Amino acid sequence: MVRKNSVTPLKEVLADKGYISLCLSENIPVICVNRETQKDRAMPFTAMYGNNKEFWLHHSGWDYFLADEDLQKLKDKLAKPGFHLKAAPAPREDYDDAAPLLPLDDGALDLGYGKEYDAIADMSDAERVTHIQKDKERLESLMAMKPRQEQLVTEALVETARDAILHNHASLANAMALPPEDAKMQTQRIVDSTRDLVKASIQLISTNIFNNELMNALVMKSNGTIIQHMTRVYLNGLAFLAYYNKQVSSSHAINRIRVSFEDKYRGFYQSLLPHIHPDHFTLERIFLGGMRAVSEVDLYNWATGFLVHDIGKAAAVEYHEGEAAYNRDVVIEHVKIGFANIVGKTNYPQEAALITGYHHEYYGDPGGYGVFRTYFKQYKKVNQFVKQSYCISYDLPSVLDYKVLAYFPAKVLEIIDVFDSVTDPNRKYRRAMSTEEALAMMREEFIEKHPKLDIILFDIFSDFALESPSAWRSSGVAPKSFMELESAGFLAQMPNAHA
Repeated sequence: MVRKNSVTPLKEVLADKGYISLCLSENIPVICVNRETQKDRAMPFTAMYGNNKEFWLHHSGWDYFLADEDLQKLKDKLAKPGFHLKAAPAPREDYDDAAPLLPLDDGALDLGYGKEYDAIADMSDAERVTHIQKDKERLESLMAMKPRQEQLVTEALVETARDAILHNHASLANAMALPPEDAKMQTQRIVDSTRDLVKASIQLISTNIFNNELMNALVMKSNGTIIQHMTRVYLNGLAFLAYYNKQVSSSHAINRIRVSFEDKYRGFYQSLLPHIHPDHFTLERIFLGGMRAVSEVDLYNWATGFLVHDIGKAAAVEYHEGEAAYNRDVVIEHVKIGFANIVGKTNYPQEAALITGYHHEYYGDPGGYGVFRTYFKQYKKVNQFVKQSYCISYDLPSVLDYKVLAYFPAKVLEIIDVFDSVTDPNRKYRRAMSTEEALAMMREEFIEKHPKLDIILFDIFSDFALESPSAWRSSGVAPKSFMELESAGFLAQMPNAHA
C-alpha cells in the first residue's frame, strides 16, 4: 500500500498541462492504486499516456500518484536556468480512445511463468526428468501414427514445449545457489532429456504451425506471458528453419537473391562492413562460406537455444520489443545475468548458450543489448588486429574468433522474437499488430531506419509469414511473397508502411 504522505495525486501535478511533456521526457513512473484492493503498482508515464492521453482524469477504479521524490526531480529540472516547459504533445496517431485506462489485469494472467510453475518448482530434478521423458515418449508415439492427426500433434508440441521450458527454468533456479561445477552436475540430466525432447519435436514440426489458430489457442491456455512468448518463439522458430531449409535447398531461391543482390542488398551490407571494398560484396561475404541449409546436428543445438532463450529472465521482467514502457536497463541486466548463469551453471550445448545471449545484438546497433560487443572488446585486447570481415556465420569457431558480426541462429531468433512481441495479443502498452502491420513496421524500423535485423533473412521470413492463409483472411488476398506484396502496393495502405 502506497504511503499517502509520500505521494502527490497526479491530477494535481498535471493541472498545468505543460508538465505532461516533462513527465514524458523523464519517463516518470506513475503509482497506480486500485481503490478496491488498495494494491499499487508503478507504471511508466509514457506507457500510460500512450495508452490513453487523459488517463488520470477518468473514473476507472484506479487512483494515480507521483512519488514526491520524482515530483521533486521535475521541479528541480524546471528550476534550471533557461529551462521552459513545452506544450503537451499530441497523442500518437494510432491512439485508441477505447483503450483500457490502465494496462493492468488483476485477473488470471501472470507476467511471468504462470501458476503452473508453482507445482513444477516444488519437484525434484529427478521428477522433472521423468516428466520430460514422458513428454518425449508422447511425441515419439505420434511419429509412428499413420496418418498423423494435426490436432493431436499440435497439442503435443505446444504442451511438451511449455512443460520443458518450465522444468528447465525451475532446474536453473534451484542450481543458482550452487558452485558452477555442482550446478552443472545437478542440471545435466535436465539438459540431456531436454535435448532428446527437442529432437522429437523437430521430427514432428511443420511450417504450417506458424499462425496456426489451434497452436495459438493452446499457447494462450497458459496464464504466464513469458511462458507463452517462449513457447511461440520456439515452435515458430522451428517452423521457420524448416521453411528456410526448403528455400535454400532450391538453387532457384539462392539465384534469385544473387540476381537482386546489387540493387536490393549491397547497400545494406556495405553500411555494416564499410572497410570491405564494394566489389568484394557477394553472398559468400555476407554468409561466410555461402548460404546453405541447416544441418541436423546444428538444428538440434539451435532448437535447444530457441527453447531456453529466456529461461534466465526473471518473471517480473517483461520482454515487449521497442516499447518506451519497459525499463531497458533492468531488462538488459537480467539478460546478461541470465546468459551468465546459463553458461556458468548448465551444460547446454555452447551453440544454444550463445543464442540466449546474442539474440538481441542487432548488428552492433546501440539499441542492442551489447553482450556480443562486450566480449568482442575483451577479445580485441588480446587480439588487437582482429577484423570482422563477414556478416553471418553458421559455424561456432568463426563466431568465437570474431571473424563475423553475428551468429546465424541468433539473427533468426531476433526476427522471430521481435515479431512475436509486437503481435502478442497480451501486449500491455499498445494493441497487437497484425502480421502485415508487424512486417511493415519491422522493415521500416529495424532495417531501413536502423540496420538491426538481417535484410535477407527478414525477406525470407516475410515470405514465410505471408504464406500463412490466416494472415490474409481479412483481406482476401494471398500473395506468394513479400516482393509481390510490395509490387501490388499493399504495404502503402498499412500504418507505418514504407514501401
